[in-house]
Amino acid sequence: MYQPQPDDGRVGEPYRGDSLSTGFSAPRGRLPIVVAASMAALLTGGVAVDRIAAARAESRTAEAFQHGMGTADRPSVRVSGFPVLTQLAKGSLRHIDLAAHDIPANGSTRPLPVTKLTVRLDGLKTSGSAEEAHADHVEATAFLSYGDVSGALGVRMSPGGETDRISATAVLPVVGDVTVSAAVSAATGNRIAFTDARTVRGELLPPLKTLLDRALEDPIPLESVPEGLHLRSVTTTRDGIDAAFTGRSVAFRQGSSAAG
Repeated sequence: MYQPQPDDGRVGEPYRGDSLSTGFSAPRGRLPIVVAASMAALLTGGVAVDRIAAARAESRTAEAFQHGMGTADRPSVRVSGFPVLTQLAKGSLRHIDLAAHDIPANGSTRPLPVTKLTVRLDGLKTSGSAEEAHADHVEATAFLSYGDVSGALGVRMSPGGETDRISATAVLPVVGDVTVSAAVSAATGNRIAFTDARTVRGELLPPLKTLLDRALEDPIPLESVPEGLHLRSVTTTRDGIDAAFTGRSVAFRQGSSAAG
């Protein structure tokens, strides 16, 4: 007697054709796209969180500097390196760039204001206080405009026409005016020295000489910078004087400066 045979496969074995495959099978190429999209979302979220942490660190550093140096405005601060969260967990930020403007003079201990201070901090220690910060190594440049230096010293300062020299003009009613050229250099104790004065215009009458001597005879302390920085060199520019500093274990805190 005739027995019909199955068209495909063997008796008792499940059919293994594509149309009845078990489980879900994504279209070819779709799974890598899904994974890539998920990874991108995770990375984007991670970058956003890290940027928030960096912004908070920048804000606290700016606040500490403003408290310590007495600036009217907070400096601009930029934290470098990714991820910042890992650096914060270790308690030290690798690199910080800071720029502050108009650091004021403060009596005899800080006679010269700083027009602009740019600072590169390495190994900035993080702490719970917004009024104190420490860095392992610092390089900084303090720019002193001729206008700010003139106001502090009481004589008109301008470019000297030669490398690392300035012109200083003393003016007195009735007496007249005189201009001298002086060399500018770094002196010990974070001071700027004016030496080798030469009269270039006018007559150096006694009242005018007294005025210039008071301004230029003694090195001027440059102390409107964070404590722990040391003056390495001074150069003149068309617009003012650049003073280069370096330092280790530099601190800035409430009421402190290099004079503190």
